[in-house]
Amino acid sequence: MSEELPPSDAEQNEAADEVRATDADAWSTACAEDLAAEKARRRAEYGPPPGSAAEELRKFVDAVSEKLSSVQSPLLGSLAGPAAQQVVKQVVQQAKAAVEPVIERNPDVFDHLAAAGNELLAAYRSAVVAQEQRWTTRATDLHKDLDERRDGGEDTGPGQRIDLD
Repeated sequence: MSEELPPSDAEQNEAADEVRATDADAWSTACAEDLAAEKARRRAEYGPPPGSAAEELRKFVDAVSEKLSSVQSPLLGSLAGPAAQQVVKQVVQQAKAAVEPVIERNPDVFDHLAAAGNELLAAYRSAVVAQEQRWTTRATDLHKDLDERRDGGEDTGPGQRIDLD
């Protein structure tokens, strides 16, 4: 009879490595499936995610050019209908031809400009909110002062409150 030998340390380590690799693969597969399901859920709920700033600019230019091509404008003056459409199409094509190479060469620039624009908007909002708070605080304090004078018996005039805002 042959006696079975216990597995060597090398064999045990190899088996443990295989189990860990299988577990890691299972984990990464499960994570990928969960991520795909979450993306599908968000796409269904919110629509497709916005693209890069360059892609969005491209979509914007396409939408504007499509709209301009379909509009019959009285601003074109004496140009006849089909001739006016041709002029509009030509102008739109020239604008697209000028914008497209810039977008192709510098797509990251538009992402940076969009981020900078968001930062400027946040800074503006912060300044406006702070100023509005100062205005409303000052106006509230002024109204309190007027109310205290009136309640304190001081003569404030004919009894009509004047709004100073």
